[in-house]
Amino acid sequence: MPSSMIRIEGLTKHYGPTQAVKGLTFDVPRGQVVGFLGPNGAGKSTTMRILAGSLNPTGGRAFVGDIDVVENPVAARKLIGYLPESNPLYDEMMVVDYLRFVADVRHVPMELRAARIKNAVERCGLTGVVSKDINQLSRGYRQRVGLAAAILHEPDLLILDEPTAGLDPNQIVEIRNLIKDLGKEKTVILSTHILSEVQSTCSRVLIINEGRLVADDTPERLTAAQEGGGMVTVTLAHRHGGSLDAAAVRTSLSSMAGVKSVEDTEGEGAGTLGFRIHHANEDVRRTLFESAVKNDWVLLEVHRTHVSLEETFRKLTDARRAA
Repeated sequence: MPSSMIRIEGLTKHYGPTQAVKGLTFDVPRGQVVGFLGPNGAGKSTTMRILAGSLNPTGGRAFVGDIDVVENPVAARKLIGYLPESNPLYDEMMVVDYLRFVADVRHVPMELRAARIKNAVERCGLTGVVSKDINQLSRGYRQRVGLAAAILHEPDLLILDEPTAGLDPNQIVEIRNLIKDLGKEKTVILSTHILSEVQSTCSRVLIINEGRLVADDTPERLTAAQEGGGMVTVTLAHRHGGSLDAAAVRTSLSSMAGVKSVEDTEGEGAGTLGFRIHHANEDVRRTLFESAVKNDWVLLEVHRTHVSLEETFRKLTDARRAA
């Protein structure tokens, strides 16, 4: 059994004069849950459609397992469960009839169909709606039907393109939990614009922009690489109830070892001051407490802030545009 579930080598795709994917190369081992990110028009959906066998590349190769998706698309599709962004469904069919239809199209053996449908219905939380027409379902339940259809044939790889697009916050949490559960036993590549979803669901992040790969790492290492240090937000008051001199406090904070810059922020009312301290990789909080004791400050709040995945994404894609 090959160790890679996905292998993409020098992939390109042209739409007339527009080059949507430009020499994309990456590898996804079995068992990973990967967030596949990029701005609109970056080439995410094109890449996913090529992987799923619904679109041929202009150049390069894409493999699922060790199967070339262009040379042997039928064999590759047997390993794939695909939920496209549009999630096309037959609205006039009952949920159970639609799943029977998908099982037939997917050539699920007749003796296994009832058990496979039951499993998909239970895992995707569809037990209460199996006898309803699809056109009666909310968008959240329609996404569940799409996921159930994607896992009916028990694929090794799930390709999910914007699975929570258009859902309300409760539905997003439900689908996210379902994806986490599926990720325990399958390889998942997930495209989304909700970056908190990636941080809570994915063990690895691929970011593409303008058809090229610009980042590939864990969410934690990606954000750490962009930090170049950190930031502490602090709110101060005078220990004995007196007023603080903002300029003097700012000068004292700026003189602490490892501090790069200090910005004013809002305090918490009369007699308080707020500052945002940007520092190098060393932690300045111990020095901050020592300064507070020395200067008779009361630390009302000390909050350490890290660069978010959203900020990292914006910096990487903006930098690529500027290049």
